[in-house]
Amino acid sequence: MTRIRIATHDDFDAFLSLAREVEPLFGPMVDSPDFLTAVRGAIDAGTLFCAPGEAGESTLSGACVIDREQNEIAWLAVSAASRGRGIGSLLVGEAMAGLDPQQPIRVTTFADSNRESIAAKRLYRKHGFADVRPGEINPAGLPTVVMERKAS
Repeated sequence: MTRIRIATHDDFDAFLSLAREVEPLFGPMVDSPDFLTAVRGAIDAGTLFCAPGEAGESTLSGACVIDREQNEIAWLAVSAASRGRGIGSLLVGEAMAGLDPQQPIRVTTFADSNRESIAAKRLYRKHGFADVRPGEINPAGLPTVVMERKAS
């Protein structure tokens, strides 16, 4: 069974491999000094969660970053090889446990015009999120939507 854990600096390279895999959807990240600094900061702050790959592999099946100040899931990805196994749901659950349920929790994901939105929005809806407004065009040039889970 996959266990979600807080990432350490030992996970940095595996996280970058996952980020590189999803760059066509998220936009350039791995070659950005600002992104690398943000990843190290999230590791230091304990706000980057990961799902380790199979035993003996130095990969990640998935990862997410939360922003406690904004009360949001700031980044979430599951490797193509690991999709459909519940890892995204485990990551969202762990992310929500690290955020304030007394306040709305936000996430920005793909708009309906992108085929990637089907699985992503199904995942977030399963956890009580609903569309609240259109988002920006992401760095990959894809339209997004802001989803929110109401305060409990």
